Amino acid sequence: MELDQIVNWQRTKMCGDLRSSDIGSEHILMGWINNRRDHGGVIFCDLRDYSGYSQVVFATQHDTEAFDKADKLRSEFVIAVKGVIAKRDPETINPKMVTGEVELHVKELKILNTCTLLPFQISDEQQEVGEKTRLKFRTLDLRKPAMQKILMMRSKAAQVVRNFFFGNGFFEVETPVLTKSTPEGARDFLVPSRVNPGRFFALPQSPQLFKQMLMVSGYDRYFQIVKCFRDEDLRGNRQPEFTQIDIELSFTNQDEILELMEQMVSTLFKETIGYDVQLPIQRMTFTEAVEKYGSDAPDLRFDLPLIDISDVAAKCGFKVFSGAIENDGIVKAIMVPGGDQMSRKELDDLTEFVKIYRAKGLAYVKMKEDGWQSPIAKFFSEEEIAEINKRTGAKTGDLILFGADQTKIVHDSLGNLRKEIARKTGLINNSEFRFVWITEFPLFDYDEEAKSYTSSHHPFTMPNSEDLDRWEHEDPLKIKSVAFDLVLNGVELGGGSIRIHQKDIQERVFKLLNLSEEETRTKFGFFTDALDQGAPPHGGLAFGFDRIMMFLADTESIRDVIAFPKTQQAACLLTEAPSTVDKTQLGELNIAVRKTIS
Repeated sequence: MELDQIVNWQRTKMCGDLRSSDIGSEHILMGWINNRRDHGGVIFCDLRDYSGYSQVVFATQHDTEAFDKADKLRSEFVIAVKGVIAKRDPETINPKMVTGEVELHVKELKILNTCTLLPFQISDEQQEVGEKTRLKFRTLDLRKPAMQKILMMRSKAAQVVRNFFFGNGFFEVETPVLTKSTPEGARDFLVPSRVNPGRFFALPQSPQLFKQMLMVSGYDRYFQIVKCFRDEDLRGNRQPEFTQIDIELSFTNQDEILELMEQMVSTLFKETIGYDVQLPIQRMTFTEAVEKYGSDAPDLRFDLPLIDISDVAAKCGFKVFSGAIENDGIVKAIMVPGGDQMSRKELDDLTEFVKIYRAKGLAYVKMKEDGWQSPIAKFFSEEEIAEINKRTGAKTGDLILFGADQTKIVHDSLGNLRKEIARKTGLINNSEFRFVWITEFPLFDYDEEAKSYTSSHHPFTMPNSEDLDRWEHEDPLKIKSVAFDLVLNGVELGGGSIRIHQKDIQERVFKLLNLSEEETRTKFGFFTDALDQGAPPHGGLAFGFDRIMMFLADTESIRDVIAFPKTQQAACLLTEAPSTVDKTQLGELNIAVRKTIS
């Protein structure tokens, strides 16, 4: 087929913009054939572009040549049409389309491109299309109206964010993509240097040090919507490359940062989906979140708190409970209202579920009119039963579930169990957004394998000065930090902290992380030098833009809000990356590959 050109033709309307006010006027539309319906002497097509649909009509009374040419049209052909806007017959008006009162009577048709057999239909109607197929044919997948809507919303969200920060005195500054490898946490993606053989750049896991040095340079308020990279094992909704909203302020404190970010989040949700975020956002300490909900990212759309009964359990006759306490563990309970209707199989399934989180089992009590119904009831006195009932608030018809083990295991298992129960019993309002700030994180975690302390956030987080002085040489795990995370519906949207701006405190933290003076100098000498050059107090945070977009777009997959995402194997099915490269390229980089996978 010889395809037409659009020389001297220019679009006058988008497909979704035709209205009754256009009746009688001549217009040129361009787009894709969404579907074609041949009614004998008349051919109807829905023409689609990113703005929507318009019905275009080919008929002999409008133009014989255009009608004859339209016989060749099929789904996803790219065409341009010139014609007159007309009112539809009353019985053909489509109230589901914003353009449904009018149609374009075609006087001239240009076929700009054809389309071969499609691997799936370009439609928002429910289809059984696997994600691998969608990602392999991503250009077609992105043509779907639903996907276009998401990416247009993403563009709008980025605009809202930029406008907010520009309106609040921030500068947008681009930081390097090729930088120094300072592996702290996830692995860096390394980039070999051709002109410096044997040396490597790293792709940034975040612009952390650069944005802090911008504060030292006096820029006061910085932001950036920036690509970051982490070479880590992928699971759930993680990507090897991701986008974050990066922020840093000078001469600030935690309250100022949190209040400003609340305004940003409120503006973003209002201007994209029309949702009013309730301000101020609730704040909760790390300790309270973990003890009450078993997680530092609690979902507050439902209750089901973890209730500590360790003191009662220590005295009871049930050895699983009392033994856990003797081994410095804890015993906690979750009360499920109306849960006594759960079958034995459902309880067995919950027991298997908590084993994922290293729990050995799950004890339960069903609240019946005549008291506890449970295999463990005989091990408790009436006073102990009454106290547990009082603490949990359990009444007839309810269910109590117990976890007994080391503290972390109990919190992990019951914290995830409460979410699983809420999901299975319909306790979650999926239209609700519950935000919470988590504050006062520990400065350090302890790596049992490496037998060393690690940073809970990153090593540039300001410690609580009193805790640092008190616990530095005794128990560093008790040192709290001036750090904060914003959590939405059980998902961490982002986090930050007040930063260390004094060289001596930074060096003390590096020392607690078991970094020698030589390592510190090699990895961070450029940064500690900057701290010694008049660094102001500063702080900031970063939001996961992709995660925020998942909530705004109401999708469960992060791959739906990224134009060209990677799989969980960190591969691009569209371009078949990563791929092998020519030996000449490797030679120029002084690299030899030990093993290749065909």
